[in-house]
Amino acid sequence: MVAWLEAGLFLLTAALAGVAGFFAGRLAYGAVKRAWRLRLMRRRESLEELSGVLPGNEMGAGALESWAVNEMALATRRLESGAAKPLAARWLGKSAWLEQRLAKAGLAGAVSSAGFWETRLRFSVLGCALGFAVGLSLSLELALVLLAAGALGGWQLPKWAVGARVKLRADQMERHLAEMLDVVALGLRSGLSFERSLSLYLQHFDTMLARSFKMAQQQWTCGFLTREEALRQVAASYESVVMSRVVEDVVRSLRFGSSLAENLELAAAEVRASYRSKKEERVAKAPVKMMVPTGALILPAMLVMVLGPVLLELMEGF
Repeated sequence: MVAWLEAGLFLLTAALAGVAGFFAGRLAYGAVKRAWRLRLMRRRESLEELSGVLPGNEMGAGALESWAVNEMALATRRLESGAAKPLAARWLGKSAWLEQRLAKAGLAGAVSSAGFWETRLRFSVLGCALGFAVGLSLSLELALVLLAAGALGGWQLPKWAVGARVKLRADQMERHLAEMLDVVALGLRSGLSFERSLSLYLQHFDTMLARSFKMAQQQWTCGFLTREEALRQVAASYESVVMSRVVEDVVRSLRFGSSLAENLELAAAEVRASYRSKKEERVAKAPVKMMVPTGALILPAMLVMVLGPVLLELMEGF
């Protein structure tokens, strides 16, 4: 009888503990779910705020590149606000080359050197974890190989994203630069000043180049920079020799009073020809690049399809 009572008390205690554990688990799950939902909401709000700070999202950037850039911007904001402790910034200082590279990518105000190094370190750790988890499902040797590959890929991803953004931004600039020069030259031919002609372009065009020149115009209008310094700063923010040459021609014409409209029309024709030649060069390289997948994937399959029956007949003959 005593044994039955002890067994009943044990079952009752286990049932009460199970019920308490169930409700405690539900409470913990609800708290984690609310915290995660709040984190996603704050992250979405931060990305919406940064959408105006990160120029170039409309340039056709890839999803991986945009994700890496957004992560760098969020890491920079968290470090500057003190919401996160720096891991890589403690032993990696500022780099003049990196600051210049971020400026040419249009990220000077959104991504800092500390945010860049912090994102590289976190991506490297994430790549290690993902590579090891995927490789461990097959073999330990593959897990070690994928761990090293994931670490290298995560470390290089922010650098690749910044480099791709620099090239894409320069390409978009050369695409709209001839249009801007034509509009400014047309305004000068109509008797307007350079500032009024540039304002005419900025009012009717909403491109990445227009926003860069609009910021420069606001700087020299408010007296923070001279007109020459602001124009040269815009040219320095792009990795393009054509842009630097055009800005120097504009500065020289404004300083010495030469015919600016004629110089802008000649520069527009030069920019348009340079952009067309780059596109033609890229199209001409496409067949050469297609030879690699053709030779590596299509040709072996065609050989197997054509020579397979012949080889089978020869093997049956022997």
